[in-house]
Parts: sequence; C-alpha cells; structure tokens
Amino acid sequence: MLRPSFFSLLAVLSASGVARAWFRVACGTPLVQERIDPILDPGQNPSNHVHTVEGASNFSPNYDYDTLRASNCTSCEVAQDLSNYWYPKLYFHDPTAGTFEPVSNGGLLVYYQNRGNDDVANGGPGLKAFPAGLKMTTGNPALRSKKYPVGEGSQGELGERAIQWSCLRYTDAEGYDNTNGTGFPWTDCEAGFNARLHMPACWDGVNLYKDDNSHVAYLSGLDNGACPSGYPVGLMKLFYEVTWSVHDFADRWDPSTQSWPFVYSTGDPTGYSWHGDFQNGWDTTALQNAIDKCNNPNDQTGSGVTEACSYLTVNSATVADACKISPIVNEQINGTLSKLPGCNPIQAGPGDATMYSDSNCPTS
Repeated sequence: MLRPSFFSLLAVLSASGVARAWFRVACGTPLVQERIDPILDPGQNPSNHVHTVEGASNFSPNYDYDTLRASNCTSCEVAQDLSNYWYPKLYFHDPTAGTFEPVSNGGLLVYYQNRGNDDVANGGPGLKAFPAGLKMTTGNPALRSKKYPVGEGSQGELGERAIQWSCLRYTDAEGYDNTNGTGFPWTDCEAGFNARLHMPACWDGVNLYKDDNSHVAYLSGLDNGACPSGYPVGLMKLFYEVTWSVHDFADRWDPSTQSWPFVYSTGDPTGYSWHGDFQNGWDTTALQNAIDKCNNPNDQTGSGVTEACSYLTVNSATVADACKISPIVNEQINGTLSKLPGCNPIQAGPGDATMYSDSNCPTS
C-alpha cells in the first residue's frame, strides 16, 4: 500500500505514462541521514555531503552483498529487498537570515520497471535480476548546468536527462520552465517539489562496479529502447521519486523578487546535482522469479500491485518505519544551521562545482 503522500504524484505520473512499472518498493521514514557514501567514497567517514538513506540496516561506509543480506531489517516495505538506496538531502536557505533548514518529504518510492528491447513483452530474451554485489549511480553531485542538447542521445546526454523534476501546483500558472526537466523552478510548488531519476538498465555482464559507472548504461530511449554495444544484459530499470514539502516555507520568501531558496546538501542552488545511488541486496532468486512470473497482464501483477506477486512479501509501513540505525558521523544535520554540513559552499556554476573534503575546506 502506498503512503498517502504518494497518491497525488502517482496520479500525475500515471497520466503522463511514466508509472507503467509493475511493482513498487515504498520506503518511508529514512534508515539514517548522514555524510556517508559507500559507493563514491568507500570507507570514508565522513564523505562530502549529507544523504538520505533507505533500505537495509547494515548500511555503513564500506560493506558487501553478504553484509547487506545479513541485515536484520529494512526501512523499505519489500522484505526480500535488502538493498540500500540514497540521495542528497534538501535544505531551505533562508534569504534573510542566511541559515539552512531541512525540508521534509514523504519518503522514497522506487519503481521497478520492465523496460527495453530485452524484456519479454518487447520480444526479448527476458530481463535479469541484479547480480549479487552490483552497485550503480545516476546523476553527478558536481553538475550545475546542462552540457548536452536535449535528445542528442549519447550516454552523457541520457545521464543528464535521467534526472528530472516537477513543480506540483494547484494552479494552471506553471511559473517554472520544465523544458529540460532537470533544474529547480522559480516559484512555490504548493503540492510539492518532485524530483525523479532513472537508473541505467544495461549491464556489461562482468563488472559489479567501476569508478566511472561505465559497467552500466542507459537504454537508448532512456525509458525504453536498446542497450548499447558491450552491454549484453538487460536489467530491471529503477526509477526513483521523492516529493519535498517546499510549501512549508512559502511565507518566508517572495518569488517575485527572490530566487528559489532551496539547495541540495551539495551546495547546489540550481538542481542539476540531483543524483541517486543503489547497492544491491536483493534475494536474487526472489527478484528473478518476480521478473519472470509476476508481470502477468491477466492478474494484478500486470498492474503494478506488489502484494499480488507471491514471490514478494510486503511489510507494513509501521514495520518499515521501525528500522533505524544511528549515524556514525557526529554532527548536526537538522534544525537551523549556519552552514551546510561538511564543506559545501553554495556554488551556482555554470561550471562543475568543486567537491571539498573536511580537510581541504577553503577558509573564506
């Protein structure tokens, strides 16, 4: 069952044709929020910027598949999925006081989508479960502007197009430019600011991770199409969505005279640094069975009802929300802050931002 905060967004995505996923993993109250990134900064404590982390309880600065599978709980609602998912935290940057405050959201919803020419429904041999130990990312925390023409079709352009957003409003007046679908709006979003991302869905069949993320690739049409040469394995396509309650701060800024006052934990006021990470902890047999046997147009599994798949156990939101771990980074990340956690000065670009560590932070 989806959280109430997801209903309006799901209606929007259904109308646009995006929500054709055949099962969903809902993750509510975060497992933990802290400056840890076991994929981009393995072993580092702390890493550069604050992430909101969902999923299995054995999340740490450095761990493997077996460690994840030994977790005793998950903050997501599918019991067979002991993966971790994480994304940057969003802050309100008070235009008067200059302080930073966290923005709440309704949790992470992950769509598991059967897409691409390798899917049986598209005449292919069938999609494969994520291999044990697979890690992948999408988006670039240093990005502050677009570098490719929309629709150019290279892997770089697809990666830019993979990060998207919507300003959900109760009025017909948009007040934002959604042409590129990647940056921040300039108006209040009364029904929420919704950020989305597509993960790569093609695997090279050999490497569980490469530092440049080139072990995986995007489908030729991003949401569908062919895998490029050198990527013979079609995977389920992950699609993340998060909706932040930016309207909570509507009385503290004026869109007619002030720029949008929200920034990611990366120090990004543009929105282009939106990104996500995935570390696989699935019971791979259960996931493969779900892929092969639960996308049936003749029953509810063909309509995205996760509970209808007999190979998956859906826990209640109460059970998932009880799964918590203590942060290992000892710092304040909530409340009213004088600066963003770590060394993340506001960098608007358009060139890529400099990513600082605590030890090389500029003094001014």
